[in-house]
This record gives sequence, C-alpha cells and structure tokens, in this order.
Amino acid sequence: MLFVVGLYCLLVTRNLVKALIGLEILTKAVTLLFVIVGYITHHEALAQAFVITMIVIEVVVIVVAGGVILSVYRHDESLDARNLRKLKG
Repeated sequence: MLFVVGLYCLLVTRNLVKALIGLEILTKAVTLLFVIVGYITHHEALAQAFVITMIVIEVVVIVVAGGVILSVYRHDESLDARNLRKLKG
C-alpha cells in the first residue's frame, strides 16, 4: 500500500517538492520490503546490508534532487514541473 501511495504521488503531482516526497515514500516502501523478505527467508544479515546501502543511496539522491529543485525554484520562481520544458542548454 505504501508503494502505491508513493507511486501515485510521484505520477499525479506537478509540484516538484511533492514529487520528491513521493519518491521518498516509494523508496521507504522498497526498504521495508527488503526487511520483510530478509526476515521471511532468514537472511537478515543480507537484508540489513541491502537496506543500509539503499539508505545511503537514497540520501544522496534526495539531497541532489533537493538541490536541483532549489535551483529550479531560484531560476523560475515556481515549483511546477511543466516549467522544466522551457529550460534549454
């Protein structure tokens, strides 16, 4: 259910910050899925390694995406994703 909420938020919204939050929810759902599968298959150590790696990658992606969103806001003074089509170069 968490995956569906994140995917819905990512696909429907035009606001870049809301899309970033949807991406965050989506990655949390995948992280939770890794923990559950690791518990069911009795490979907790492998699941923990995957989860820690995913968290590190997730933080880097969110920080970079936040920086891009901040730069877009400073350039256009809008967080609407439709305005990104106007960018050139």
